[in-house]
Amino acid sequence: MINMSNNNLFIVTAPSGSGKSSLIKALLNDNESITFSISYTTRKPRFGEKNGIDYHFVSVEDFLKMRNNNEFIEWAKVHSNFYGTHKSVINNKTIKDTDFIIEIDCQGSDQIKNCYPNAIRIFILPPSIEELRNRLILRNLDSMEVIEKRLSEAKNEIMRSSDYDYVIINSDFNLARSDMNHIIKSTKLRFQYQYFKNKNLFNKLGITN
Repeated sequence: MINMSNNNLFIVTAPSGSGKSSLIKALLNDNESITFSISYTTRKPRFGEKNGIDYHFVSVEDFLKMRNNNEFIEWAKVHSNFYGTHKSVINNKTIKDTDFIIEIDCQGSDQIKNCYPNAIRIFILPPSIEELRNRLILRNLDSMEVIEKRLSEAKNEIMRSSDYDYVIINSDFNLARSDMNHIIKSTKLRFQYQYFKNKNLFNKLGITN
């Protein structure tokens, strides 16, 4: 089990096309104290994506080698490709007073929650399935066959939103961005987080954990 008593771990999940990647990028611009966990994947880079920034793009052979060496906190096969979160991301002891955010699907979210029960899970919902379909079409990354498959899977993913701590409906990007920031700020006011951040003050005041 991961020990991150003075850090928050945020897990963000959403169906493809819900805008989670754009929201996370905006959140990172708004909060310098958050580190983005770059996942490993065997899928090919999309237009504009850069290795080591958006994902660590690796071969299936290399991914399976890391998996067999137990290097991942979680891993899953999604849309015929492998994805995984490397243990070094969260076990990096040189990073202090830093929160982490992971963009991941429901399978990976469950696995990480088992390792770190205090992880804060956020689910991004589209305003409707019709709007989600329009966004996937406008994205112009997949064939209609693939889009329909993603929509079918999205309906199952959406049913899992009740398992998450927070739900954001991304009908207006700026509002959703504001909601994300409010979640981040509110978690820093929880007792456990404040205690470890201000331990000397709490001890002087006679407050114990």
